Amino acid sequence: LSGSIYATAIDLLYWRNVKQSGAVFGSVLLLLFSLTQFSVVSVGAYLTLAALSASISFRIYKSVLQAVQKTDEGHPFKSYLEVEISLSQDQIGNYADKALLYANTCMKELRRLFLVQDLIDSLKFAVLMWLLTYVGALFNGLTLLILAVVSMFSMPIVYEKHQAQIDQYVGLIRTQVNSVVGKIQAKIPGAKRKEE
Repeated sequence: LSGSIYATAIDLLYWRNVKQSGAVFGSVLLLLFSLTQFSVVSVGAYLTLAALSASISFRIYKSVLQAVQKTDEGHPFKSYLEVEISLSQDQIGNYADKALLYANTCMKELRRLFLVQDLIDSLKFAVLMWLLTYVGALFNGLTLLILAVVSMFSMPIVYEKHQAQIDQYVGLIRTQVNSVVGKIQAKIPGAKRKEE
């Protein structure tokens, strides 16, 4: 199940089916932009009301059509009403195990960073948090989420088309960063250089 979800997500992000990717991208972007103007409660209520209005209208339309044509097709959503949507104990256990593993990994990594097990990694984390204070001053969380969604739908296809050039520049940047980190590690007493 998770493999098919992963494949579907990759297909969406790489625009394998343009109509489907466009619909998902447009609806997510519309939702996020509407959240910039209205509260979460209002957006949720309006979306629910729109979906309910559409389904009620379709049900009434089908009922009138059946009455006029004197057919007995039954409930128009019967096939969807019969679909099983409950989660099994195995699925819940699987998701809980994954969440527990992720939470434990995060706690161990944060403990390692805050208790300065490796000075260089803790300093990198401190610099990242310092940079995030500037990002937070410039953007709110919703703006960052909108930028993340736009990036998720645009960067994979750009990378796929220009992979050779991007890999070349990333390699140059990585070499420069490793050089600077090596110089810094050589000057900091007690900093150990990781084997690559």
